[in-house]
Amino acid sequence: MRISWRNDLRRGPGAGRGLRRSAGALAAAALLLSGCDAGADTSADPSRPSAAPPPAALQRYYDQELSWRDCAPTGFECATLRAPLDYDRPTASDDLELAVSRRKATGPGERLGSLLVNPGGPGGSAIGYLQGYAGVGYPALVRARYDMVAMDPRGVAGSEPVRCLTDKEMDTFTRTDQTPDDAAEVDRLVAAYQRFAAGCERRSGRILDHVSTAEAARDMDLLRAALGDDTLTYVGASYGTFLGATYAELFPDRVGRLVLDGALDPALTAEQVNRDQTAGFQTAFTAFAEDCAGQPDCPLGSGGPAAAAERLTGFFDRLDREPVPTDDAARDLGEPLATTGVIAAMYDESSWARLRTALSAAMDGDGTALLEFADLYYEREDGEYANLMYANTAVNCLDLPPAFRGPADVAKALPAFRKASPAFGEGLAWASLNCAYWPARATGTPRALRATGAAPILVVGTTRDPATPYRWAEALAGQLASATLLTYDGDGHTAYGRGSDCVDTVINTYLLEGTPPSGPRRCS
Repeated sequence: MRISWRNDLRRGPGAGRGLRRSAGALAAAALLLSGCDAGADTSADPSRPSAAPPPAALQRYYDQELSWRDCAPTGFECATLRAPLDYDRPTASDDLELAVSRRKATGPGERLGSLLVNPGGPGGSAIGYLQGYAGVGYPALVRARYDMVAMDPRGVAGSEPVRCLTDKEMDTFTRTDQTPDDAAEVDRLVAAYQRFAAGCERRSGRILDHVSTAEAARDMDLLRAALGDDTLTYVGASYGTFLGATYAELFPDRVGRLVLDGALDPALTAEQVNRDQTAGFQTAFTAFAEDCAGQPDCPLGSGGPAAAAERLTGFFDRLDREPVPTDDAARDLGEPLATTGVIAAMYDESSWARLRTALSAAMDGDGTALLEFADLYYEREDGEYANLMYANTAVNCLDLPPAFRGPADVAKALPAFRKASPAFGEGLAWASLNCAYWPARATGTPRALRATGAAPILVVGTTRDPATPYRWAEALAGQLASATLLTYDGDGHTAYGRGSDCVDTVINTYLLEGTPPSGPRRCS
């Protein structure tokens, strides 16, 4: 499996596609706009550098006007933004068409401009997130003052989506053994990665060199101009924090109010990122195991997290030898899909009860419920896959050089990955090999982002976040020159709208008044 950094997994198996997470926790948060410590409003600081005009070759992109039309669901509008395939060589015949959607500010109150949202991934549909959650579930006072806007990044969903495999081929790929026991299984895994990469090149070769985060951030500046906003106001979750921080690095003078929730550390290598995230999932599993031990239906016993991890890996080993059936006659549940299903449930502690039930059923010979978790993770519905995992790989393999160059590198790293996570380390180490065979050369490198001169930025981290470990938020807040760190002492992936009145109040106040906390703030 390929791990993705996104906050759109806050929904259980069986939830409708597009309904990204429950809005219940945010309904009350709209009223929580008092009682926070706050600093001065520096969003209009005259000492900040003024925005430079765009290069002449890009002027026509900055001058474009969006043609809005009504679109489903009711209350939303859609439009198309033109962007150059290659910013260094803009050519009209090669232009990309990027999908945009908005829901206008509802009032009452003075409109503050546009609020762009991105749920992460890379590869998550920002429009799906807007229309299924943010545009209707963000706090009412925020939606009253902002036009809620989303753009699917290049290569994603409605914006020239990367395609790699047929749905049947993807079914086969997701069942590939990622804990090879011998040289023959290593060869089969390598061949699967090579077929995946070749499929992407064959079906999406035109765009593969141009789906980097830096290019997506430049597209966001075109959208800002087309929306008529002098600065960008943005809430990015998970990978969306890297997209937002990259925007701030490229355009510090155009930063308005940026919330970066569930942060990535841009200074890490791909191997460090994957190993840290492996440890993050182990932290989340430990919390799950501790909670599970106190429940009467816990399938992992009451012997503590270490014993629970041993029991889980024993279960995975049995599935490696003999998968169990599901209600899909064409797909059984083996170790790869079972591992993916458990990891998917780590994103949100509200899934833990369903995970207990799913694990119990799978251990008793019915893998249906755990397969549903895996399908949720892969965005598979009715036998069809969204392009999430294709875009995820395409963007990640451009943004950083490969974590490993070949199987020998993985073998050397296995002890460190197993130490990071006895439950998931081996599989996630081998999953980190996929970019070794990617047809497009990486254009990004690990580096700290400073965004010197930007307006105050709010970075948010969750202490037991499985997908974006808390220390990444600490690192990003330390790198960005104008950042303040908001800490949520809790479980799950990202913090905004998870039920902490303290977190939601800080973020709402910042978005509506431009006042971040005067210093680091901790919430529970």
